[in-house]
Amino acid sequence: MNTFTVIFLSVVLLSFAVEFWLAKRQASYVAAHRGAVPEAFKTAVSLKAHQKAADYTLAKGKLGDIDRIVSVAALLVLTLGGVINTVFQYWNGWVSSPLWAGVWATATVFLIMTLVEIPASVYQTFVIEEQFGFNKTTVRQFIKDQAMQLALGAAIGLPLLALILWVMDSIGASWWVWAWAILISFSLLMSWLFPTVIAPLFNKFTPMEEGSLKDRIQDLLSRCGFNSQGIFIMDGSKRSGHGNAYFTGLGNNKRIVFFDNLVNSLDEEELEAVLAHELGHFKRKHVIKMLVATSVMSLIGFGVLGWIIDQDWFYTGLGVAVEQKSNAAALLLFMLASSTFTFFMQPVSAYFQRKFEFEADDFAASNAKAEKMISGLVKLYEENASTLTPDPLYSAFHYSHPPAAIRIAHLQAKA
Repeated sequence: MNTFTVIFLSVVLLSFAVEFWLAKRQASYVAAHRGAVPEAFKTAVSLKAHQKAADYTLAKGKLGDIDRIVSVAALLVLTLGGVINTVFQYWNGWVSSPLWAGVWATATVFLIMTLVEIPASVYQTFVIEEQFGFNKTTVRQFIKDQAMQLALGAAIGLPLLALILWVMDSIGASWWVWAWAILISFSLLMSWLFPTVIAPLFNKFTPMEEGSLKDRIQDLLSRCGFNSQGIFIMDGSKRSGHGNAYFTGLGNNKRIVFFDNLVNSLDEEELEAVLAHELGHFKRKHVIKMLVATSVMSLIGFGVLGWIIDQDWFYTGLGVAVEQKSNAAALLLFMLASSTFTFFMQPVSAYFQRKFEFEADDFAASNAKAEKMISGLVKLYEENASTLTPDPLYSAFHYSHPPAAIRIAHLQAKA
């Protein structure tokens, strides 16, 4: 142990304590308001649906408590417990190339982390989602999805990791700028490829049929000056009863996607309003703003890594012996530790995301009917069992969307 070990442990325990405290606040607040539908929703949401949403939130919260404990324990075992040190020691003994030893060691640690997370995913899907009537996934489909995600992660992630490690080994002191540029370029490429190459590996996307709904949507797109490569219906119902809509892609490869169960739940004017909200994110340049913010933060992160990569205290402070010191070990340790140190930035990120949601709602109210946006949202809250009464402090820390009552009041003012 050194001073950095003490700092790391202190931040891990403090962030865990804050997270646990916020989760308890959320559970207490939701349970306390379970008995009555909030005034703003009394005519639209039944007590039964409101209580279902409360119970669903509480069930997910209990699983979240366990998941947090497991995640913290896994982080400490991997780092201070010496697992990462052992993994790198093993691969350095078997592979003569330092670069590829680092690639396989990093991949091994990520595989361990994935395996640790699977039990919670299984319980979420086949117990909680099943209990509340949302799960449509079969065991076969679940296993297939996990295998495809692992295969896709390996096919894409391993060459990218090898390239970044090669840059770290070969470029010199400015390696962190080049590594950052590669990562950002790769992220943009993946965003461009996602609609047509990656997403179809997991779901079926069917072009929307001709008719009044498509005509209404195309008219909205024309009014908003939005060009896309098509309007598609995704078979989301084969895995879940939750509904959603989104647009995806960059440049000339943008697609508009509706979940099939969303199309079956909302009327045409409500679907138009929901899409107008999504278009609001595009027209208000939220995607670009978030991309710029992410790019700046990642550049700062690479800059910090460029400084600490040569510091012995960084490795030994996180359970890796100086003998196993390498660029791959530094990159892996930094990825694991940085999420803990940036935990307290979540409220700032959540604040701007909620601000963007209000702006997108304003755009929807201006280009569709605000009352239809409201009725569509209420249906989504009810059908997705989203709690109408989150704890204010918990939501300020975690929610990327404004709480239901605040969001509806904002839209009513616009209406």
